[in-house]
Formats: sequence, C-alpha cells, structure tokens
Amino acid sequence: MATAADWWHGARPRTLPAAIAPVAVGSGVAAYEGAFDAVVALLALVVALALQVGVNYANDYSDGVRGTDLVRVGPTRLVASGAATPAAVRRAAFASLGVGIVAGFVVVAMTDAWWLLLVGVAAVLAAWFYTGGARPYGYRGLGEVSVFVFFGLVAVAGTAYLQTQQLTWLAVVAAVPVGLLAAALLVVNNLRDIPTDAEAGKRTLAVRLGDRGTRVLYVAMVVGALVLGVVVAVVWTEWVLLTLLALVPAVPPVGQVIQGATGRALIVALRDTGRTQLLFGLTLAVGLALG
Repeated sequence: MATAADWWHGARPRTLPAAIAPVAVGSGVAAYEGAFDAVVALLALVVALALQVGVNYANDYSDGVRGTDLVRVGPTRLVASGAATPAAVRRAAFASLGVGIVAGFVVVAMTDAWWLLLVGVAAVLAAWFYTGGARPYGYRGLGEVSVFVFFGLVAVAGTAYLQTQQLTWLAVVAAVPVGLLAAALLVVNNLRDIPTDAEAGKRTLAVRLGDRGTRVLYVAMVVGALVLGVVVAVVWTEWVLLTLLALVPAVPPVGQVIQGATGRALIVALRDTGRTQLLFGLTLAVGLALG
C-alpha cells in the first residue's frame, strides 16, 4: 500500500505548475469575460492536479515494470528503486485518476457541459497510455504533443469554457503559451535523459532530435511562450505585460540549456522551468482579470 511519502512523490513540485498554471489562465480568461466562478475553478484545479499526479504514478509504474528506469539521473522512482511495489504504485495511479474522474463529473454536471466528458475520457486514456500499454506513445516521441494538447489547449480552454459557456479566441490563444511551457518541462526532462532513454530503447522526441535539436526546441518553446504573452497584451489588455516577470526565472534555465548543461545540472533547469511556467500562468491570469 502506498504511504503518505509515496503520495507526495506523485505530487512532487514540478506537478504543481503543470496543474495550477492552465487552470489559473482559464479562470483569468473567464474573469476577463466577466464570468469567473470560484467553485468551478476549484473543481477544475482538482481535476488537473489529480490527472498530473495520476500521470506521474502511471509513468513510474509502467517504466518501472519495463525496466527503463533502472539507470536514472533524475529523481528516484518508486518502482525502479524498490521503495514501493508495482501493485501499490498502480493502485495509486488508478486512485488519482479516479479522483480526477469524479471531480470532472461533478463540474460537468454543475455546468451542463456534458460533451466535455469525452474530453475527460481522452485525457485519462492519454495519462495511462503515455508509458503504459503495448505501444506507449511516449516511447515514440509523442509525449510533448500530448502535454501541449491536454495541459495547454484542453486545460486552459476547458476551464474557461466551464465558466463562460463559450469558446473564445482569447481562450485558445492564451492556452498556447501555457502548453508550450508545459511541453518545455518534458523537453528539458527528456534532454537530461537522452543517454539512458536511448540505451533503454525509449525513443522520446529528445532521442529522435538529438542533443542539439532538443536544446533548440526547448529555447524556442520558452521564448515563444513569452512572446505570445506580449501578443495577448497587445491584442486584449496591456495588463498581460505582467507576464514579462517570468523572464526572471526563465533566463537561468535557457542559459544552462544553451551552454550545454547535462545530467544533474539539468535538474535545476527543470525546476526553474517549472517556476517559469507557474509565474507566467499566474501573471497571465492576473493580467487578464485586471483587464
């Protein structure tokens, strides 16, 4: 049975920005449209956080039983290290995804947006089959696409839709930089793991692009997200220029990646990318609300 410490492993700090940022931005869009609903926003946050924790456990379980985490540079995994049994981690994954399903059903019932249940089912399946199943798509270089879609476009636009009952261009455009930063987290994580993933036969996008290509992609994602923040400010409200504050945590990891940091040095870059995502999301949400 998973312990309290194991549950924190599933909710490790980098999970929080990926859950909080899109819900905050989606709620900021709703506030801009004059339709913010705190209860709906809170339930959306529960869904996002539960799915993120569920993904972490599912990845830990699937990678662990496949043996792809036996040699690892990053944080210790429960199954690979023997800290928890595969069955316990699998139960934790199912429990976390179950919480997300229940919270999602409640918020959909509250808002009558029943069609979003299909999106929720797709999100749960994406969470499990990222590294699970016979042909995990994360092993074929599609992880970043899934993260961009579900923790960017879907999470932001879905949160906004639940509160406004409409899909606006603002929701879609604001979702793009959030998705880029969420995907950038995975890119820098996989950049660190290129040697071990390649050895284990895990063909992530980073393995396919190679070291140099992955570094270029990471920098483009972070810079692109910040530029899109300025675009939102120009088109909708100048208050969104608050997102430029995210330059503070963004500069160090971009510099490390450009300068060729490898191995454990990229763990710091991963942490700072998470901080960038969180600060960008919160300032974008505040800027939209003030606008």
